[in-house]
Amino acid sequence: MKPALDLRKLRAFVAVAEERHFGRAAERLFVAQPALSQTIKALEASIGVQLLDRSTRRVDLTLAGARLLDRARDILGSVDDAVAEARRIDAGEEGSLRLGFIGSASFGLMPSLARALGDELPRLRLDLTGDLLSPEVAARLADGSLDVGILRPFALSPGVHSRVLHSEPLVAALPSGHPATDGPIVLADLAEEPFVSYLSRASAMASALTDACRAAGFTPTIRTEVRETATLVAFVASGLGVALVPQGVAHLQIPGVEYVGLADEVTIDLVAGWRSDAPATVERVVDRLETLATGTSTA
Repeated sequence: MKPALDLRKLRAFVAVAEERHFGRAAERLFVAQPALSQTIKALEASIGVQLLDRSTRRVDLTLAGARLLDRARDILGSVDDAVAEARRIDAGEEGSLRLGFIGSASFGLMPSLARALGDELPRLRLDLTGDLLSPEVAARLADGSLDVGILRPFALSPGVHSRVLHSEPLVAALPSGHPATDGPIVLADLAEEPFVSYLSRASAMASALTDACRAAGFTPTIRTEVRETATLVAFVASGLGVALVPQGVAHLQIPGVEYVGLADEVTIDLVAGWRSDAPATVERVVDRLETLATGTSTA
């Protein structure tokens, strides 16, 4: 049985074939010329074919050697590509990342993240699921259907790490023409207004609204509850009531709505959660999220 062909011999042959000179090929490969000559002889012996015509002045390829050179370049290129791909996947720079997020992150943060990662990690595919409520994000992190989640403060399962990205101010979403649109306003000025709210049974923002209003001395009158941020803003635009939303929602511009700052300085945290067994690039993504969360919330 003839010895198996190995990549080291194949690389040595390509170098000699391209340089047409053993000395220059030896310098290129950082090996001694006698050792390189022995490697080529071993390659020829292993496949039973003469690959090179040697003379004192130059080295020429035989017909078989010329054909092997073409195939060897393809083989070595494919091997190099496979190794580079494996390293990128191990580093989290290639493959896919499953990311789920709450609705209020849809309008400033997520487009910014998609653009940034498209520039920094062009081989990484983002599998995005939006308009989730915080409990849904937490549940999907727990069952492994998400690698990274963006949510409001919520109890996370063991094995899920978290980091506060930003403490985000709340602003009032008011129908255009509302007397308080000159702002900033004191939250107590809205005590007699009907509110459009997120679902009280499943949203951290619903609790934040209740807590903020009670701190301002009143209990809010909830006229309508919704789960999607875009729906909430559309209902405000239609005159169904006012709302409190995270400042980042102000990126959602719908005719008939104005966003007004609060003098009360009410905030709510934006949190990233990720599984401990998530791809290697996750912490890099979370770092980028933290940078963008601060910038997009005030843009």
